[in-house]
Amino acid sequence: MAVAQAETIDLRDTGLSDAELFERIPQDTAAVEKITAPRYSYWHSVFRVFFRKKTNILILAAFAFIIVFTYVYPAVMGYDRYGNIMDSTAKHLTPWAAIEKFGFSIRWIFGTGASGQSTFDAMWYGARISLSLALLCTLINFTIGIVVGAIWGFSKRVDVFMNEVRNVVSNVPGTLIISVWVLVFSPSFSTLLFAMCVTGWIGIAYSLRTQVIIIRDREYNLASKCLGSSTVRIAVKNILPFMISFIVTIMATQIPAYIASEAFLSYIGLGISDTTLGKILYNAQSAMVTPGWGWEFWCPVMLSAFISVVLFLIGQNLGDAADPRTHM
Repeated sequence: MAVAQAETIDLRDTGLSDAELFERIPQDTAAVEKITAPRYSYWHSVFRVFFRKKTNILILAAFAFIIVFTYVYPAVMGYDRYGNIMDSTAKHLTPWAAIEKFGFSIRWIFGTGASGQSTFDAMWYGARISLSLALLCTLINFTIGIVVGAIWGFSKRVDVFMNEVRNVVSNVPGTLIISVWVLVFSPSFSTLLFAMCVTGWIGIAYSLRTQVIIIRDREYNLASKCLGSSTVRIAVKNILPFMISFIVTIMATQIPAYIASEAFLSYIGLGISDTTLGKILYNAQSAMVTPGWGWEFWCPVMLSAFISVVLFLIGQNLGDAADPRTHM
């Protein structure tokens, strides 16, 4: 069977100049990686995967309950620790005794404390300060950690310097740094916030640096670089979606850790002088072993555990939903 021969065309025979035959096409950085594919929205896919699990709706309802009672309830009901201090019969009451004395109300369902104050009100007033401290620490540390970690992972010069800084800081216990700072300055909210943030971002930055190094040299990033994409575009479009899952997962562990750190520091006498969950536990140490007074200690413990578990589950499930590999 004969095979047709391709006819060769000499461009000189066309009578056209090089300017007419060839035209330089301007480079469009927004279109170099554009491919024909179904329309995809990252955050729409994240929430679609997240709400696919019905248990996440219950967890969010629990989180809404925490927010309402942490920030709205104390503002509406008020909290006076020394409102019943002159009434000796109002101190260290069990829930049933408190309801019998003051009448049924949600504020007496956990009894009263050493000053006759409502244990229920004290818990949520303390949770407001403890949760606010944890959220601010998370916001500050992760903002600094993400920026520094991204630069740390891309720049070899910064990598050499920051590795030395991390080697020095990581050998000093974080609790020791916080304790020294609180002892030198007055134990206030701002003091403890600064002490927990002064070195708290380094571990986060190092974790992100490691992930950036793993992802930055993958084939699709090298292809994007060859097509002319800038480093910033590669970081935002190719690396960040994979990092969001990792970042949210770390946040899920850090927020409860900050709450636990505040409670521990207050429990050993180095925390904020104001009422926090840790301060309530510190003041209720004797109640833990006194028959009939255990409500004063174990109720704040259970509330602290409840808040930590809810925040952890939200972070873990949102981190799983933020992974692009789950969007298929």
